[in-house]
Amino acid sequence: MISASSPPTDHASKVVPKETRVAVLFHRFGPYHHARLNAAGQLMSVFGVEACAAEDTYAWAKVDGSADFTRITLTDRDSGVRRWRRELQYKLWRALEEIKPQIVVVPGWSSADAVSALWWCGKKNIPAVVMSESTAWDERRVVWKEWIKSRLIKLFSAGLAGGSPHADYLAQLGLPRDRIFKGYDTVDNDYFAAKTAEVRSQKSEVRNQRGLPKKYFLASARFIEKKNLSKLIEAYARYRAMAEKSEIGNQKPEIWSLVLLGDGPLRETLKSQISTLGIRDHMLLPGFKQYDELPAYFGLAGAFVHASTTEQWGLVVNEAMASGLPVLVSNRCGCAPDLVQEGVNGFTFDPCDIEQLAKLMLRVSDSQFPISDFGAASRRIISSWGPERFASGLRDAVATALNNPCPNFGTLDRLLLWLLSQR
Repeated sequence: MISASSPPTDHASKVVPKETRVAVLFHRFGPYHHARLNAAGQLMSVFGVEACAAEDTYAWAKVDGSADFTRITLTDRDSGVRRWRRELQYKLWRALEEIKPQIVVVPGWSSADAVSALWWCGKKNIPAVVMSESTAWDERRVVWKEWIKSRLIKLFSAGLAGGSPHADYLAQLGLPRDRIFKGYDTVDNDYFAAKTAEVRSQKSEVRNQRGLPKKYFLASARFIEKKNLSKLIEAYARYRAMAEKSEIGNQKPEIWSLVLLGDGPLRETLKSQISTLGIRDHMLLPGFKQYDELPAYFGLAGAFVHASTTEQWGLVVNEAMASGLPVLVSNRCGCAPDLVQEGVNGFTFDPCDIEQLAKLMLRVSDSQFPISDFGAASRRIISSWGPERFASGLRDAVATALNNPCPNFGTLDRLLLWLLSQR
């Protein structure tokens, strides 16, 4: 089992009384939100507030139960229309009045729930903590938008960032460095370690049940442009061509298949590309898989590939590492600086460089490549980025916010929040 009994912190651990009432907002709870909040609930009195029970972006099945935190769901479904945003604001403010939190923890600074929560904090003089996984380079930055962000960031008393580049961006926007902590982006490492161990103990049965090849690269993503799946497929075709021409002694190397989990609007386009490249017999597209099905695919994979052209973090990389896999990760993914150690547990690559990725795939699939060593290194590295890391980082951010006066919300700040809430 993977555990981080004493997760590293960026500053000295801070004391927060267990009875401290903390409201933590997320747009919608997925499995990893539950893991984080349950860990945080062991340190503080946590109220997990989700804006909606369902929405169109992620097709997660509802996760029931909240062992160590109080769960509050505000609306049934995010419709995205102004009427829904008005309903959300009313229900959020009412819920916060009932919770009476000493701290409100907000996901980012742009969504309807984040803006409404920050506005409420200003009205009530309650400190707010921002959770952020944005980097300075994950999207094209516009001057006037950066000014608005900087204005909003100054209204927070502390921050919980994903990792190093995310902490840098919060500091760049104006949050004092000593008020920024890391650990926002974590998953339930122990779940993936235990479940993939079960899968590996019954390889043949699971492989036959799922129709999986003996050796394969695994990728998992929504089928949308920024996930760069077209380039991944092209790189895979190039890898096969390279492997077919290479020899080790007098033997051809074993060429791995590619299993691509997920679904989305580009599905038919990608299927057409696969056919055109002549690799249909070597690729599987099993579709979107729920949380409880993922260990079967992680457990039998040889390595994991994540090729996004832009990605704030990339939680699937956490899942792959917790499952004990070597990882090939785009250098445009926010998690790469903290999670990928070159030549130790994986490699990073330019997501636009097909040849580079194909060569890395060829290197990793070589029979002499130390896959077990890389997988063990992945487990070791990710052990410091489990739910306990989220809990300790949040605790330290809460303590910092409690020890610093709530920023003054001036007339311009209130006007800005009102305008943002009207979108």
